[in-house]
Amino acid sequence: MAEKIKVVVKWPYEKYGHSTWISPSLKNLQKTVDGHIKYLQISKDMVAIVNEEGRINDLVYNCTIVGMPLYGTVIFAGLDEDNEEHGLKNIPIDFQAYKKLFFGKPGENGWM
Repeated sequence: MAEKIKVVVKWPYEKYGHSTWISPSLKNLQKTVDGHIKYLQISKDMVAIVNEEGRINDLVYNCTIVGMPLYGTVIFAGLDEDNEEHGLKNIPIDFQAYKKLFFGKPGENGWM
């Protein structure tokens, strides 16, 4: 298991979030999202990790990804096909590509 993995953490009031290294342990992921975690697979090799009860616990709205509104802190991480240690690995895209993919405008730089 890798000691830390590279992720993007997006707090509710951040425009894009920030790239950082975190421990992929269950305890640390729960601490980061302030509760039980839920994985939302957003591509073949990427997940958003959120507080499972963010909406019902009245956490602050963060963003909408793949048509789903997300509440509280969101962690974007790579999804490990071998499913070792919660199935997480380094985020598979660089921060600039992440911003374009999730927060770009239609027609901009390959945004679909």
